[in-house]
Amino acid sequence: MLKLLYALGATLLLSACATSPHISTESFHSLAADHRIRYEAGAANAAGQVAALLPAAIQQVEAAHGRAFLGEVTVHVCGSVDCFKRHVRTPNASAATVPDNRVFLAPQLFGREAHRLSAILTHELSHLHLGQQIGHYTSTVPAWFHEGLAAFAANGGGADYASDEQTITTLRQGKGFEPDRRDTPIKRHTADYWGMDVFVFYRQAFLFVNFLRQESATRFQDFLQAVQDNQDFDLAFGNAYNRPLKEAGERFRQSHSVQSLALNP
Repeated sequence: MLKLLYALGATLLLSACATSPHISTESFHSLAADHRIRYEAGAANAAGQVAALLPAAIQQVEAAHGRAFLGEVTVHVCGSVDCFKRHVRTPNASAATVPDNRVFLAPQLFGREAHRLSAILTHELSHLHLGQQIGHYTSTVPAWFHEGLAAFAANGGGADYASDEQTITTLRQGKGFEPDRRDTPIKRHTADYWGMDVFVFYRQAFLFVNFLRQESATRFQDFLQAVQDNQDFDLAFGNAYNRPLKEAGERFRQSHSVQSLALNP
């Protein structure tokens, strides 16, 4: 049973890439109290919960990103599994940001995962924010940064199925991503590529982003603003930190007493 729950949890974390072709949302109702929130018939109470959280979540994301959203923030609340399946490619996820500038929340966030609602909403809004700046889940920015930044903006939300201790132990076992490995439109370096559990990949990305922020808040903001201005990722980092990403990765691993990782073939 524990293994089954663990496997299910791994699927739930696959939120940012859970996209689907555009499907009409005309059947959703606009929440009278906040028209940015739309909900499936019967999910008005769930939509009301989101309305109570949305202003603070937007403020938190804009503070973390250092700039306002470029476009409208629209959150769709699904009250049924069928609704979520229609709009999201990975229907067992807890939430998703789709490329046409919409966030979808799954019904479990108002049931068995209600304790995660605020954090997951914030995590997805971070994806939405970055997507509005440079394109949704673009390969010009590595997967670890997409997920690490979203978890950072959400104070660990979305990376909460693995602990720091578990993640550091995995690092010490020689499993970790290389921040300087570039993604391409047909090759994303996600957890599977690195031979890592998806929980741990998300958490490690979060810890690395936080490590960069702790090294220098000013340099981190310079780097983040350059990325959001759609500058080359490696160049943006080098200009802000005066060293290459590979060296930053080495420093991160050394901070946890980890030797340099061998390159994947």
